[in-house]
Amino acid sequence: MAYTAMVIGAGIAGSASAIALHKAGIRAVVYEAYERTADNAGVFLTLAVNALDAMRALDLDVSDLGFDTPRITISSGSGRKLGELPYGTTLSGGMVSRTVKRADLYRALRARAVSSGVRIEHGKQLVDAETTGDGVLARFADGTVATGDLLIGADGLRSRTREVIAPDAPGARYTGLLNTGGYARGISSGSEPGVMNALFGRRCFMAYTSHPNGEVWWVANPACATEPTPAELAAIAPEEWRTRLTGLFRQDRGPAVDIIAATDKIFVGWNTYDLPTVSRWHRDRMIIIGDAAHATAPSIGQGAAMAIEDAVVLAKCLRDAPSISAAFTTYESLRRERVERVVEQGKRTGGWKALGPVARLPRDLVMSLAMKRMARAGNDPSQWIYEHHIDWDEPVRDSS
Repeated sequence: MAYTAMVIGAGIAGSASAIALHKAGIRAVVYEAYERTADNAGVFLTLAVNALDAMRALDLDVSDLGFDTPRITISSGSGRKLGELPYGTTLSGGMVSRTVKRADLYRALRARAVSSGVRIEHGKQLVDAETTGDGVLARFADGTVATGDLLIGADGLRSRTREVIAPDAPGARYTGLLNTGGYARGISSGSEPGVMNALFGRRCFMAYTSHPNGEVWWVANPACATEPTPAELAAIAPEEWRTRLTGLFRQDRGPAVDIIAATDKIFVGWNTYDLPTVSRWHRDRMIIIGDAAHATAPSIGQGAAMAIEDAVVLAKCLRDAPSISAAFTTYESLRRERVERVVEQGKRTGGWKALGPVARLPRDLVMSLAMKRMARAGNDPSQWIYEHHIDWDEPVRDSS
């Protein structure tokens, strides 16, 4: 059935959703709150193989962005290597997980959506939405309105669509960790290019990887028990971040301090969050996807993957179900258990990063023993995340 969908948000979830809807024969218009694109976003992310698999379903190829990231090593602040694992499985054709700049991914997704005929309207902040019997009416902060057959809220952690659908839904949950990072130049990390290195330091966590061109891409997660306000974070100058991080890593063995020193510009820091269970994802002709419905902490690198998977599955459901209501019900039955397991695993993994100096000693021992057992058994308990596959051509069965 040919629908017209309003997609709220032009981030990864929104852009991927528009692309998937177009492939399913559904017209989409994207409404983005910001006046301009996020082309200058400084952070990077790793698209795990399950994200790349979902992108294959949309004929999206990002092989010209970033670099392969086939493995991850885990080390302690003492310099001891606790273990090494594949960063997910290897897909057919030799495809492995890939680390890309978020801005590059935004550009690629947006360009694909626009080239498919999707219209993206900026400066459209959703303030309210209501069903009209045979459609949805959306109201924006600039006084304009728009209508469509359905509305997809891909508007992130602070989702206004979530508030409209489920006013009693929980808000984002602060994880107790901050996030910052940068790109270091003129230094060797001592690691093979493309390998992700997770350093569980005595006082702070760092992940770093070397680009084939020699740059070292890194992020750090200082623990902070009290959630800083946006104004408080904005007031921390890059050089103050440098001083703080240098102090946190000074007692650790490894390249962390040198990487920080070789970074010209350190990212403005931000808080990390996840989202507890949202009991209601859809109402009438409105639905939420991606971080608006189930944000996962960045500790397991699955935020973008879950959003892209959501976009593909929802488009398939709308393509195959006899009604919008049936499509939404089937979508939730296919997605809820998986994404909530991912959110819970992200919470557990993030908790390892926030431990105090005393608790870090048994943590390192437990991690080392666990990694040895996995190496002997050849079994990664996260494989269920990476091996997920979506077949675009397989019809979706109505579960309503």
